[in-house]
Amino acid sequence: MDDLARTKAILADLIAFPTISADSNLQLITYAGDLLSSAGAKLSVSLDASGTKANLFATIGPERDGGVVLSGHTDVVPVEGQDWTSDPFAMSERDGRLYGRGTCDMKGFIAACLAVAPRFAALDLARPLHFAFTYDEEVGCLGARALVDELAKAGLRPAAAIIGEPTLMGVIEGHKGCYEYTTEFTGLEGHGSQPDKGVNAVEYAVRYISRLMALGEELKGRAPAGSRFTPPWTTVQVGRIAGGNARNTIAGQCSVEWEMRPVHTDDSDHVKRQLGAYVDEELLPAMRHVCRDALIVTHVIGEVRGLLPVSQSEARDIVFELTGNHEAEVVSFGTEAGLFQEIGISSVICGPGSIAQAHKPDEFIEIGQLAACLEMLDKLQHSLTKGKSGN
Repeated sequence: MDDLARTKAILADLIAFPTISADSNLQLITYAGDLLSSAGAKLSVSLDASGTKANLFATIGPERDGGVVLSGHTDVVPVEGQDWTSDPFAMSERDGRLYGRGTCDMKGFIAACLAVAPRFAALDLARPLHFAFTYDEEVGCLGARALVDELAKAGLRPAAAIIGEPTLMGVIEGHKGCYEYTTEFTGLEGHGSQPDKGVNAVEYAVRYISRLMALGEELKGRAPAGSRFTPPWTTVQVGRIAGGNARNTIAGQCSVEWEMRPVHTDDSDHVKRQLGAYVDEELLPAMRHVCRDALIVTHVIGEVRGLLPVSQSEARDIVFELTGNHEAEVVSFGTEAGLFQEIGISSVICGPGSIAQAHKPDEFIEIGQLAACLEMLDKLQHSLTKGKSGN
């Protein structure tokens, strides 16, 4: 079986694991670990606090610093409410495309890595190759945060990380941060005919959202000169609001799920300061005038720093050499790359498939994209053996 056929077979297996972020990824981690272990890799599996999620970190080659990390997240977004023409968890092939949840985001890259692992194991590598497969990227990069903390504590220092998010095999050297929050409002229930005797959590949530949207407009004027992002400014967005139980009842509870994608941390600090002052000086005093136990609490789901473009980047240079591409772009969507960069690992994003297909019904990856990824990984084999005698 050639590498492409093996990749497709592995991808079909990966798609069959319904690793939606709310559910366990342990079966997939066991499957991937078995493939890597059989190829001779040294494995490290770390569980989250619930014991239902795990990161997998595996190494082929010498035990030393300076290695290259191939990184991908194992979780996928839900399919509920989407109109699929085929089973999202049974991969299907049509017209040169492979369909299924996670095909491009980002199990296609993981499948390619697993398919070629035995080839790396058969080589006398000058530098170690690491595989990092994480949990809960889609809900705040929680697994990657735990992973980089473990790497830092262990003193392991890979030199470069390639995060295989779908970029059509283009080279991405920068992206915005991704900060996610849930703000909960606790008011006082009552009969809808006497709104002044209750504290309507939904109404105060709406006022909070209005202030957030005003800040979003303000951020447009803070876009740095020459920003390469689209849009060039820090954005805020409300994704979900839930509260109340009937139209004639004063809502006692409400929650708002929102995000911010900062160009730089000054913007995020500004938004948090302004919101904090608005809550402390206006919203809470008004709520507590009626109910002293009223609350507004913001929970940090995840604050993942962006990937900062830098003038000198070993990871970018490696991928330039592997792909023949000599132009690097920036994107507005977030990845785990900034976390690796934060602990001193040069990082770049390059992977098969298009982000335009991610999270949509009938998600797919072009078979030609998998072939291009395999070509990059084949060239990486030669790069990691440089400096060895006989090579």
